[in-house]
Amino acid sequence: MNKTWTRIVIVVVAAAAVAFWVFFDRQRAPEQQMDAALNAMPAWQVIKEQEPALHQRILDQMAALQKAGEPEQQIIDTIQPQILHLQMSRLQNAPDANVVTINMEQTAAIQKVSDDACFRFLYPMVKGGVNPMRMLDKDLMARRMQADADMMRAAYGKNRHNVTPAEREAAVEDVRPIMKQLADKYGEDIQLLQMPEKAAGKEKLSCDMVQEMWAKVLALPEQKAAGVIRLAVSELE
Repeated sequence: MNKTWTRIVIVVVAAAAVAFWVFFDRQRAPEQQMDAALNAMPAWQVIKEQEPALHQRILDQMAALQKAGEPEQQIIDTIQPQILHLQMSRLQNAPDANVVTINMEQTAAIQKVSDDACFRFLYPMVKGGVNPMRMLDKDLMARRMQADADMMRAAYGKNRHNVTPAEREAAVEDVRPIMKQLADKYGEDIQLLQMPEKAAGKEKLSCDMVQEMWAKVLALPEQKAAGVIRLAVSELE
């Protein structure tokens, strides 16, 4: 299997693996209440503790965008990539057990709303994202965000993981049969994982492929699954 095939898995947007979505309420005054609103999110508390400069920059950006009258989606699309970048970085050093807490529960729930919403959730850079906090059960979101926060803290803890070249090589080998199975099933359409911008009219297929791929990854033994996930997000940092 050539290099292109082994890399298909690593271009899936990180929203499939980690989630931090900013809840934005236009009734709140950003300078006084925005930080308080975000404090309800566990991962925001971790950012405040570990990355104070990023924390303040995001607050400043949100306040400026709101003052300029930008819509909610524009604010989400501006802030979200910065949070995801930090979380992807933390995944590299989180213990295996914290890494494999990712799941496709959110994706499946959003696809029940619509295939287009699911596609936007997975690939916000293609068509613009969605705010899943307006679509998903509050308990589901709370569990997801707490898992993200626990992962970020564990990456700085005593069981901090250090990725080795051997782990990277093993992850490539572990993902080969998964991608071959998907290629045999979906044929040329598997390229949509690598080029989601060409998925117009095939949003449902794209969502189905992503969920099937991650289900196969998460079915691997914990250490192997964690290695594949770290490989996947390392190319998106």
